[in-house]
Order: sequence, then C-alpha cells, then structure tokens
Amino acid sequence: MTEFSASQVVETNRLESVYGLSVELIDENAESVTYRIIREFEVGGGAYAVLQNESAGADDDVQILKIETSAEGEIQLVTIDDDDEWENVAELFDELTFPEEM
Repeated sequence: MTEFSASQVVETNRLESVYGLSVELIDENAESVTYRIIREFEVGGGAYAVLQNESAGADDDVQILKIETSAEGEIQLVTIDDDDEWENVAELFDELTFPEEM
C-alpha cells in the first residue's frame, strides 16, 4: 500500500511547458532516446514524471523519474534512488492509471 493517495496528487506540466510532449534522454549506452511524457504530478513534496520510450510498444514499461530544479533554475530528471519512494510513486501511478483495480 502506498503512503500517497490519488486525492493528494496535483497534476503538473513543468516538463511539457519546457520540452513539449517528449524529452530526449541519454541511456546507459550513451545514446539519445526519445521518451513521450505520459504524466507529471506532485505529491508528498516531490515532483515526478512518467515517461515511455517512443519506440516502445504501448504495453511496455514506463520510466518514473523525479523532477528537480538545479541551482541555476533548470529542470532536471533524476533517478529515484530510494526504493520505498520509487515503490510508493509507482503504486500511485498504477492507482491513477487503473483506479477501478485498486
């Protein structure tokens, strides 16, 4: 069970307002990969982005990343290193996406 609930979510569009409907990220092979922005939201003091590889099929897994702002004011996407935080956000995304199943 997540410590967050759908009623606490605030939908945002910080990435979309800067980058449009997709963002390019560098993968572990140092190659540029385009991801479609599926959803952006804030909850529990954190901001998160759910992304899907544009070349992936509709059923492929999504990437969930934390949205942070650098000291220079630039938006950055960072990996969620805390397992509990990642699990909470992933479960919340599932709840938002498939509310009847929760």
